[in-house]
Amino acid sequence: MPRRKLLRKVMGPPRVKGFLPMGTESHGSPVLMGFEEYEAIRLCDFDGYHHAEAARIMNVSRPTFARIYDEARRKVARAFISAVPLVFEGSMIYYESEWYRCEKCRCRFNHLEKTKAPSRCALCGSGGISPVKDAVKQEEHVLRCICRACGEEKEVPSGMPCSQAVCDKCGSRMIRKGRRAGWQ
Repeated sequence: MPRRKLLRKVMGPPRVKGFLPMGTESHGSPVLMGFEEYEAIRLCDFDGYHHAEAARIMNVSRPTFARIYDEARRKVARAFISAVPLVFEGSMIYYESEWYRCEKCRCRFNHLEKTKAPSRCALCGSGGISPVKDAVKQEEHVLRCICRACGEEKEVPSGMPCSQAVCDKCGSRMIRKGRRAGWQ
C-alpha cells in the first residue's frame, strides 16, 4: 500500500485561473496543473531557488520536489505544444497563512488576507471563530518513533526517518511507532 500523501505548503493561490493560447479558434481539453506544481515553477523559475531550498519552503523532500517540478514543466510544455488551455486547480496543499477554527461546526480553515482576520466561518458562516497556532500544519507533519530498548516515545519531523532518530533516554536507535521490533 502506498504511503499517504502529505500536504504541500503553498504561499498562495495563482493570481489567475489559467492561460489560453492565442491565434487558435478551437481549444482542446485543458491541461490541469495543481497548485503545488504551480508553486514549484514559481519557486525555481521565477524566484530562482535551488531544488533543496524550494523543497524546504514547500515542506517536502528534495526528491519529491524534483518529481513535482518535472511534472509541472511537462504539463507546461504539453499545453504550449498542443495549443490547449492550461488551468490551475487545487490539490493536497495548505496556504502559508493564519489558521482559524469555528466554535460551532469545528471546521478548520485558513484566511489568505494576512492583514485582517476573517469575521465568519468559511463553512457554516458562524461568527464564533478563533485562531489556531500551527495545529493544522503540524498534525500532518509529525512522526511518532519508539525506542527498541526502553520504549521511550519521541516525535520527529516527517522528513527524518525514525531509524535515524536516537533515544534521548538510552541512546538506542528508534523505530516508527506501530512497527514490530524485529523490522529494520
